[in-house]
Amino acid sequence: MTDWYQRSINALQLNGKGERTQEAYTRAVRMLSTFHSKTPDEITEPELEAYFLRRRNVDHWSPNTMRSCYCGIRFFFVHVLQRHWHLFDILRAKSEARLPAILSCEEVRAILRCVRTPRNHAFLSTVYACGLRLQEAQYLEVSDIDSQRLMIHVHRGKGAKDRFVPLPRATLTILRAHWRSHRHPRLLFPACGRNGRAAATATTPMAKSSVQGALRHAKRAAGITKQWESDLTERFRFRGPERRQRRPPSGLTRAFSLGRYAQGTPKARAVARSESPMARSSKASVTST
Repeated sequence: MTDWYQRSINALQLNGKGERTQEAYTRAVRMLSTFHSKTPDEITEPELEAYFLRRRNVDHWSPNTMRSCYCGIRFFFVHVLQRHWHLFDILRAKSEARLPAILSCEEVRAILRCVRTPRNHAFLSTVYACGLRLQEAQYLEVSDIDSQRLMIHVHRGKGAKDRFVPLPRATLTILRAHWRSHRHPRLLFPACGRNGRAAATATTPMAKSSVQGALRHAKRAAGITKQWESDLTERFRFRGPERRQRRPPSGLTRAFSLGRYAQGTPKARAVARSESPMARSSKASVTST
């Protein structure tokens, strides 16, 4: 079988999976195929069991990584190859309950001071001030900024959901200055190109790797030793304990998630104890970053 990848993509799309889920699931199958040096349809159930045990006991993959591996491979074998093996009924990955690495305001300021390029500084300042995810900030457009209401319209965030987030005036000033540097008619953070002068006519946003590399370098230069996970901005976007926040961090709408962050800071504990975090946030003042 030479078309397993396309067949997998077709099934994932019909199942309504997002692009990042499609990438993760097909990557899991590709790694399995590479490990056994054969196409996925040639892999037997004992070989698949040996692969899972190798990743768990020898390579020491984390529970989250194992869960993604299980889900991707299970989906492919069950829904594409239609192999309902007993092995898929017993796969489980132990859930992790790690506390997040929370940065103080002083640490965030130190990091931002060490960001070299103005475009990366504007990008990371927006991510931090508005609690955005990396991809959400990448695809921000000029029309998404409501300067009158001081709000940002985030399109297709996590779970393909739209939402509005508060926009501090100081961040609005940063965004205006950044836009004047390229004046792209649509994108707020366009790709600059190799010569750094193609932003005005770019068709794609700035690269994810560029932003992550800038943040990684700034973190090192600022002497911050707190450990973050692979997606640095996922930790950078959460506020420190001194930050007066208008709303809980993006995505933390479940009581369990709020409870995890409540263990980190007194401010987060107050948010988690409130009956309606969103109602409470609407009364708080807008502060600069």
